[in-house]
Amino acid sequence: MEFLHTIKLVYVASGFGVGFLVGLTGVGGGALMTPLLILLFNIHPVTAVGTDLLYAAITKTGGTLVHGFNKTISWRIVARLAVGSVPASILTVTVLHFLNIDSSQTNAVISKVLSVALLMTALALVFRGALVRFSQTHVNDFDSKLTRNLTIATGVVVGVLVTVSSVGAGALGMTALILLYSKQPLARLVGSDIAHAVPLTLVAGLGHLMLGSIDLVLLGSLLLGSLPGIILASTLAARTPDIVIRYMLAAVLTLVGVKLFGNHSS
Repeated sequence: MEFLHTIKLVYVASGFGVGFLVGLTGVGGGALMTPLLILLFNIHPVTAVGTDLLYAAITKTGGTLVHGFNKTISWRIVARLAVGSVPASILTVTVLHFLNIDSSQTNAVISKVLSVALLMTALALVFRGALVRFSQTHVNDFDSKLTRNLTIATGVVVGVLVTVSSVGAGALGMTALILLYSKQPLARLVGSDIAHAVPLTLVAGLGHLMLGSIDLVLLGSLLLGSLPGIILASTLAARTPDIVIRYMLAAVLTLVGVKLFGNHSS
């Protein structure tokens, strides 16, 4: 009963909204939740990052179960990403712990780069048909080995970015998957991106937990909203036309890209 008194409905509502977006588009976890916690709720940036990582791990576990049931996950893609991201995350947590790095300037640079990448990806989604046709005639020379290696390399980059700033698992991951696997249905890429984020954010989140940068009360409130949100949206994703997901994803990417760029423009 004591836990019920600590629940804040505004956190529950925020968790539901972000969880729903993540379930339907694969994007919005760290890119939306972390700025929301910092700017709207005045949570300390380090605590916001750490709490968001565990929030993402638990929330996306729910989404993964639904996407897995609906067969909208490519486990081969998930494995390739994880081979790069999980070791990179462990190494990054170790470096942060021993060097005690102040990552505020690093986060600002990362956010700028990600914001540009997100806006470019939004454009790519809007013009996806033309890009796929161009890819089939000009860029379709990637063999399976090169695609695998580029996917693993993407995992390494995502692992570092997510551990430092909690941003990038969905945003950068979806960007890379759309480019590398342009012939796959978007719902399948969304499911694969969500599934990959589970081990990555869990490892990074546990690292932050050991560093003492987790607000467990805040985490509980967020999860009360996010788990129903992501389960509902993940169920809808398998039944939603590709074009609807595509334009919704483009809108979310544009919103997040502009927000990230604006947060660090001062």
